[in-house]
Order: sequence, then C-alpha cells, then structure tokens
Amino acid sequence: MEAGSRSVVSSPRFGDDWWQRGIIYQIYPRSFAATDGDGVGDLPGIIDHLDYLGPAGLGIDAIWLSPFYRSPGLDLGYDVSDHALVDPLFGTDEDFDRLVAEAHRRGIRVVLDLVMNHTSDAHRWFVSSRMDRSGPYADWYLWRDPAGFDVDGRPLPPNNWVSFFGGPGWQWEPARGQFYYHTFLAEQPEMDWRTPAVEEAQFDIVRGWLARGVDGFRLDVFNAFLKHPDLPSNPTRPGTSEWRRQIHLHDRDQADFPDLIGRFRSVLDAAAERMSVGEIFDGSVETSAELTTDHHLVFDWELLEADWTAPAIRAAIARRESAFGPDRWPTAVLSNHDRPRHASRFASSITGAATDPIARAAAVLLMTIRGTPFLYYGEELGMTDVEIPLEDSVDPPARWAGPDFVWWDRSPCRTPMPWSSAPGSGFTVGRPWLRFGPDVATRNVAAQAADPTSILATYRSLIALRAATPVLQVGALRLLEADDADVIAYVRETSHALVLVLFNVGRRPARQRLPAADSPLGWRCRFGTSMLTPSPRVIKPDVVVDLAPDEALVLEALR
Repeated sequence: MEAGSRSVVSSPRFGDDWWQRGIIYQIYPRSFAATDGDGVGDLPGIIDHLDYLGPAGLGIDAIWLSPFYRSPGLDLGYDVSDHALVDPLFGTDEDFDRLVAEAHRRGIRVVLDLVMNHTSDAHRWFVSSRMDRSGPYADWYLWRDPAGFDVDGRPLPPNNWVSFFGGPGWQWEPARGQFYYHTFLAEQPEMDWRTPAVEEAQFDIVRGWLARGVDGFRLDVFNAFLKHPDLPSNPTRPGTSEWRRQIHLHDRDQADFPDLIGRFRSVLDAAAERMSVGEIFDGSVETSAELTTDHHLVFDWELLEADWTAPAIRAAIARRESAFGPDRWPTAVLSNHDRPRHASRFASSITGAATDPIARAAAVLLMTIRGTPFLYYGEELGMTDVEIPLEDSVDPPARWAGPDFVWWDRSPCRTPMPWSSAPGSGFTVGRPWLRFGPDVATRNVAAQAADPTSILATYRSLIALRAATPVLQVGALRLLEADDADVIAYVRETSHALVLVLFNVGRRPARQRLPAADSPLGWRCRFGTSMLTPSPRVIKPDVVVDLAPDEALVLEALR
C-alpha cells in the first residue's frame, strides 16, 4: 500500500450513469505491478495497489484491464488462445475473482478488454478449423478458395485485402487447401461473425465474465467484426502504404454492424449497470458518433491526434461536438497503450516545450472536456515515452517497419509504473520486462504523493473537483471566442450551473476577458495549474485575466 493511502470500504460513487459520469483508468497489466519477481506485472500486483486508485487515493471510478487471457503473446495478449482463462503469466483465475471482489469493495468497477475480431492461431477453435473443412469449427473463420493459380502453380488470394501490419491479408493453409484472412498478424486469424455459432460462442464468453462480476467491456477493433458477405476486393487509391492504398469499403464498417452491436448490448442489458466501449479501427469521428448508443461508448481519436496548439485543439473539440451533437455521449482520451504518451506527444509538437506544464494543462483538458475520461496508467505522474532500442523492443510489428509499412514502436508508451525510488522502482524485485525512464528516481508515486505541487496532486484535485461538480460530468460544451490566438476557452453548462475553462497553450503570456453575460455576478476560481489549491477567490465579470504559458484555469459562474 502506498504512503498516505488507506484501505477504504466504499460504495460506487455513481449508479447506472457511471459510464457517463465516472472516470475509467486503463491498466496495462504487464506494466502496473509485479509480485513474483519475473519482471512482468500481474493481477496480484493490481490488487496490491487498489488503494492507490480508490476513494482514499486517486479517486477513479473504474479500471479497464488490457488483455490478461491465455495467449502465446505474439501481439502481447491481443492474440488470445482462450478468452475465458487467465494466462499464468498474470496469475490465476482465483486472482481475477479476488481482484473483482477487492475492487468492488472499494467502489471501483472492472472493465475488461475483449478481443473478438480474431483469435490466436493456437486457439482450439482455429486448430480444429484449419484441419477440417467439415468439423464443428469449419466455418468459424474467413476461409476462401484461391482465386486461381499462377504460372508456377501457387495459389492466388481470393481478393486484394491486405494486412494492417503490412503484406497480404490472406494466408495459405496447405492442410485445408484454402486461404484464411488476417487483418493483423498471420497468427491472428479473423473470425467469421456471419456464422451464427461464432456470435453465440462470443456472447457466451461475455455472459461468463458478467457472471464473474465484470461491469463492462472494451471491444477491440470492433467495427471490423463484420465483412461484406461476398468478400469483394476493395477499391484502390494513391497512398503511403499498402493499407492506405485501399478504400476499406468491404473489410469493415458494414451496414448491418449496428444490429450486431444491438444484440451484444442485449446481453449486457440483461444485467444492471453494464457499459461497453468500442475501439474504432481506422475510422472517423463521424463513424464513432454513429455507433454510439445508450451505455455504449465509442472512442474517437480527435484529441489523441491533435497537436498542442490552440487551432488544433479548438478544431478537434469543434469536430467532436459537431459529430456527436447533444444526444450522443463521447469519450475523452489523450493516450493509450497503442499511442505515444500525451506529455511526450504534445511537447514534441512545440519547439522547446517542457513536458510537466503541458501534462498539468492536459489533465485539465481531460477532466473538463465533454465525455467520459479514460486515463492511461502513469499519465497522472506525467510519464513520458521512454527510448527503447529496437533490439529491446517488445512490439513485433516494429521490427518490420519500412518504407511501405510506417509503424511507431509501442514499447516506449508501455514501460513499467514507477511506485518508488527503491530498487526496481517498487514495480518488481526482478528485471523489468521493459526499462524505466531516466527520471524514475523522482517521477514515481511515492515522491509525487508527498509533493502538493506534483502532477499527481493535479490529477487528484481535478478528479475530486469533477466528482463534486455535476456540470463537469454531464453538462453541454460551448466553445467561446478567444481574445488571443493561443487561448482556448469553453464552457460546460446545465440549466443550473456553468463552468468556464481557459487554456493558454502558447509559449508567451496571454490575456482573456471573462464573459460578463455568462456570469453577471462574477467567477469563482475552482482550479488553476499555477495554484494547485486555489483560495476561494472571486473574480469580477468582464475582467481580463493573465495566463502564463501552458496555464489552465477552471472558473465557476456566480449567478
């Protein structure tokens, strides 16, 4: 248990609307905490640190666990060989049940990462399917006969579909005499969701996890589940890679996909207070919005891909608001296990920018923008990407990157969580599976928990503020005109309350006049990155405030 934390028995902070009002914390299990000396994080390690996350600590409402299922590990758990069992690398099935019980005891809900688009080629379903065209699993995967044979007698793929990881998407299986399709690794064969038995088997897995107390699911690359039933070739276009040189009309985003998600949601809706969130694969913010329904969120990547400039962030917010409108609820995400950490990403877009002030201001953005916040582990410490030599990388596609396959090595954003300055940084007593950052002696939980001006303190204050301020949870968002090109201004509002959020994302001081019409009695400062515990000062309406570079303010209207 971390210094300053204590075990607290607590009920969930929110009820059936927790998926909208709460904060979801993503844990990459390999990198959170290791208990057995192998240098790889595990489920008991997560249990040991639940108090850090709970009501007496960070104050989040749910944890999302990246895959911990049985897997050969060729895509670090996203190649699943058994969806219903815990991989021994991470612990036991009893450890998982204990994790759910201990999380619930602290009022923390548990969300699992479901990988249902594909399996490992070591999965028993595929082992059977590849060997027998007439067996019980024969049509569970996307098998097709060759389109013909070349002059040397080699089979030709059924269509022009390619793999996202580069190269053809079709793999020849001599034992069966057919091709199978894979969007990702050849060891990740694609399931055929148009086979009724596949849908039922997948939903049975969902029911099994629900019975074990799971509160929600993140659906990996979910808009790729269904393909065109005839598997026609995709149209082509100019592009920077094989994948980009196709218009992906037939291998994702099919017209009947919403019906499939509706059937999935009916399984979840049979239990109370269950949510889901879909990972949009290579899609637009408009697609994300179209697939969003009640209790079912869909990630969009507008803010995750924006630079740290006022025009870029304003444009991202405007596109999100236009796409989702008032009736659909978005997510708020700045980082995850597939993308650079946002302190590094934002700072790299600005010459000479320091990461910590940006990390503080980004925390305000994440916690005040409209949408359910998803906080990636370690962002509350201002963790940055760690330089990992290619020979030490644990990301197979990174080794294949080249002119026709542009790939960012994901290892730098997956490095272990530093808990203290002790040997192994409190993460492990062995050698960590990935190296720590060079600042681990000071950028760790113990050091920041003792510092009231730390980035961790920023997140704790903002999470508490959001929990106590309903307008930040469910209010509408309205962008305001800024007086300075480097300022971003927006309000969150309900019929009963209004909060104004200001950012200066420039490299020089900026000024912004507070709108008098929105608050005729003035503004109360609720939070500021330059004053982590602001005094309850009141600012008169129509006053000009000064903002330092990378400073953010949260002001509440007095009415």
